[in-house]
Order: sequence, then C-alpha cells, then structure tokens
Amino acid sequence: MKKLSDFADDINKCSKCGKCQEVCPVYKLTGNDCAVSRGKFVMLQGVLKGELKLSKTIEKYLDLCLKCGKCKDFCPSDIDVCEIFNTAKHEYVKDKFYGKITRFLQSPKVFDKFLKIGKCFKRENSINKGTTKLLYFKGCANALNPKSENAMKKVLAHYDVELIEKDFECCGVPFLSSGNPERYEEVKKHNLHLLKGGYDYVITDCASCESALKNYQSAENIINICHFLAIQNKKFVFKKTLKVTFHKPCHLKSDAFLKPLFAKCENIEYIEAKDYDECCGFAGEFALRNPKLSFQMSRQKAKNLADTGADVILTACPACIIGIHQGFLGKKHPKIMNLIEFLALADEIIEGK
Repeated sequence: MKKLSDFADDINKCSKCGKCQEVCPVYKLTGNDCAVSRGKFVMLQGVLKGELKLSKTIEKYLDLCLKCGKCKDFCPSDIDVCEIFNTAKHEYVKDKFYGKITRFLQSPKVFDKFLKIGKCFKRENSINKGTTKLLYFKGCANALNPKSENAMKKVLAHYDVELIEKDFECCGVPFLSSGNPERYEEVKKHNLHLLKGGYDYVITDCASCESALKNYQSAENIINICHFLAIQNKKFVFKKTLKVTFHKPCHLKSDAFLKPLFAKCENIEYIEAKDYDECCGFAGEFALRNPKLSFQMSRQKAKNLADTGADVILTACPACIIGIHQGFLGKKHPKIMNLIEFLALADEIIEGK
C-alpha cells in the first residue's frame, strides 16, 4: 500500500500553473487557494520536508474537495490528485479514534450486513434468455432501494439479453474518500475476481460505480446501462410530450450516449441546462464536512436545472439525486429520477427504424 512519501515526485511535479483554479467548483465559490490542488500540494510538500505535520487543519483542506477529478483531467502534468489526497487523509486518520470508528463501520461485519438488510425486501426478477451477456454491478444504492434496478430489468425484458448477477461488494469509492484504502483494496480484489469471465458488457446504473470499475481495470465494455441502450436498435415511445434535462455526474466520464439515446425517445425534448456538467454539491462525505458549501452548490445546480422549464430532471447517480433534491429543499420542483427509471416509464419499447 502506498504512502504519501511515494508521491513526492508527483507532488513536486506541480508547477503551480493554476489550471486547477479554472475548473475547481469549490474554488469558484470560495476563491480559497487551499481548495485547489496546488494549494494542498504546497502543504503536503511541507509535510514531506518535515516543515509541517499532518494536522486537523490540513485534513480540513483535504476534505475541502469534491473528488470530482476535474483538476486531474486538466492538469498538464497528469497528476493523480485524488489518489494523493486519499493517501494523505489515510495517514492522518489511521491512528485517530474516529478513523478507527470509521473502519469498524465500514468493515464486512457492519457495512455488508447493513446492505444485506435491503435484500430481504427486494423483488427478484433476473433475465436469463438472450444472446448478449450482461454482467450487472448493482451497487450499494440498489441494495437499499432497488428502484433503478427494477426499472432496468423492466426495460431489458424487451431486449435479447442475458442478465447475470453476482455477489459483488461495494465499489469502494466511500472507503477511499474516508481514508480507508485497506477496505478499498479488499473489495477491489473481491470484485475483480467476479468480473472475470466472458461477458459482452459489464453494466451499472451508477456513475460512481462505473468509474470505480474502470479504475480497477481499463475495459471498454464497462458501461452505464443507458450507454448500452443507446447503441441498441430500440425506440422508446412516450404518448405524452415531455421536456427533460440532465445533470451529468462528475464520475460519468462521458455522456456521448445521451443525445443519441434521447433521439430514440419519441415525444421527448431534451434541453441542456447551463453548467449541466458542474457538480451537484453532494459528493458524499463532502456534504457532511462542508454542509454550507454543499448546499450553496446544490442551490445553484437546482436553479440551472429549473431554468430549463423541464418536466423531469434526470441523472445517472443516486448521490446526485440526493444533491439535486437538496438544492430544491423547500421549493416546488420537477420530478427527479435516474435516467433508466425514466426510460422504464415509456408506454412502448419497439423496434427502431
């Protein structure tokens, strides 16, 4: 397992060019240089030189990060910012009392048993008939509330597919963010073993899960379920004309499937919201550590989505659904749902032309 000192070269590679300032959603709100990569790297350089100690203050700034990955995407030096911050977070919390509590709560004895409670209330309806083999990574959200899972299975009943389910664990994103890389490596090893096999596609209905799986291994066949539907020759017929808009989750690296998919939806008009690909502000632990900033970002996101006049707001991440709801708190708003849930509402799914 890597230590912060293993990233010394990467941290020193930072030229302090300020590109991260241009794309960081938190910096845009706060103007705080400690919110962006270069500011945090200055502190971590001090730690590596022995001039500073990892402290509560430094941890606070490490947590002032959405883990959206935009700074990495725009970094001229291609520094894996999130991995460095997660490693620094781990080194600080590993011997702290609350770090031990977090590891206990995320242990298989507690975390996995909590998720299995949801399975007692689930309706099972697997699909085993078709020629295209789909391995389904269902994620934690479906273990607790299988709305998008049930919607996906309803839609896939119209396709020539075999849906294969396995006993996957959490993708591990929450463990990394909280400074628990040991647990992340455990679930990664378990999930990688189950990913072996001859499948046409590995599908998920959660952008964070998709991103995590792609970080395990580079594979083009790991895709969002809606990406899969966009490349199939089926058409979704809605009898009622509706306007929809879409929030792009930070972890959804590509939404190139979106417009082709809406082109297959009869009587649906897609309206792109302003800054549709900016973070919703929720980002899991970020919302707990920085509630005021989280709420401010969610409010702006909600306004941009509402300004489209859409009847339905769509996204591809259960956490983003929470973030958008947070933005509309106390206000009337359109329906908010996962894109696959919306497609399941189609009056007909027919062969395309």
